[in-house]
Amino acid sequence: MIIEESYNVFNSILDNDFYKFTMQCAVVKLFPNTKAKYKFINRGKHVFPPNFDKALRTAVDNMALLKLTKDEKQFLITQCPYLNPAYIDFLEGYRYDPSEVTITQTGSDIEVSIAGHWYRTILWEVPLLALISELFYKMTDQEGWTAEKIEANTLEKIKLYNELGVPFAEFGTRRRHSYRTHRKVTKTLASYKGQSFSGSSNVHMAMLYNVKPIGTHAHEWFMFHAAEYGFKMANAMSLEHWVDVYRGDLGVALSDTYTTDVFFKQFDTKFAKLFDGVRHDSGDPIEFAEKTIAHYKNHGINPLYKYIIFSDGLNPKKVEAITKACKGKIGLSFGIGTNLTNDVGLQPMNIVIKLTDVLTSDQEWLPTVKLSDEPNKHTGEPKMIALAKELLRIT
Repeated sequence: MIIEESYNVFNSILDNDFYKFTMQCAVVKLFPNTKAKYKFINRGKHVFPPNFDKALRTAVDNMALLKLTKDEKQFLITQCPYLNPAYIDFLEGYRYDPSEVTITQTGSDIEVSIAGHWYRTILWEVPLLALISELFYKMTDQEGWTAEKIEANTLEKIKLYNELGVPFAEFGTRRRHSYRTHRKVTKTLASYKGQSFSGSSNVHMAMLYNVKPIGTHAHEWFMFHAAEYGFKMANAMSLEHWVDVYRGDLGVALSDTYTTDVFFKQFDTKFAKLFDGVRHDSGDPIEFAEKTIAHYKNHGINPLYKYIIFSDGLNPKKVEAITKACKGKIGLSFGIGTNLTNDVGLQPMNIVIKLTDVLTSDQEWLPTVKLSDEPNKHTGEPKMIALAKELLRIT
């Protein structure tokens, strides 16, 4: 089966996670000469149908047609004042370059890689994953639930989160079932009159439904800094540079690129006071909360003035368990992804795209590493993972 050449699920250049734009803004300012490579990882061992590469190639080529509209530019100016005017003007002139993306298919295996200047290639990851997910379901004839059932299912969840009294955001772009499902879910969340729904990581959806775009930075921000400055300096330099660009705005720090224990060694009193909170993305969430609360107390900070955004594979049961264990001890918020945008009666895909190499300031390509709080989520070359563990004294 081949999708017709006109097929395109992206109607807006803002149909992407907010942290991609905030990181791009920082990269344009601080690291305009850096080059990067990314690679698609099929964690779920999904079997791709014949001609999937051709359909994906067509969809990727269509991305070159996207550009920032006047209304979208005005939305960024008014809703995201921490994005400087020079960057927004840059984004207005930005166009996706499909030649940066290489796609090959061997049997049922798909290989996708991205290469180019970091400030350009940084926007590809999330749309590519969304394209792969939607095309997979379409080409394997997996339609999922009706729009009415999706809406009813979403309403059940938001009612529970309102009862729990915790804020949550929609974080589901990269592994959504489809663009239509994503819109149905976000519209349902935004139209409910409760107080729990706080916004969307997807800037396009945030603009469509008049909610807050949410996000700061991702693992690749720290992975680059490890390659450029060394594993021991990665967390501190990542946070320093973030503060240099945003001066206290966008103050949620990602904690698990080189394990939480290593992160907290460098998340000193200065950073703990300056950043509003931290984001949890791997490992046991309640254990993480206990470590975070203890860390704030050790630095003389009341944990109730800070908060944790939990964002690792959440569903209503997990949110309820975390809330019961942590409420009243520290501020809580939740970023819920696949369970919102791909809970349609089908098996969600388990796919990622990771930064694999960066061209450092001394013009040397270095492989990147991520050491998650879950060992089976480590990424990178085995020898580099071993080196990082040795230098950071991770047993």
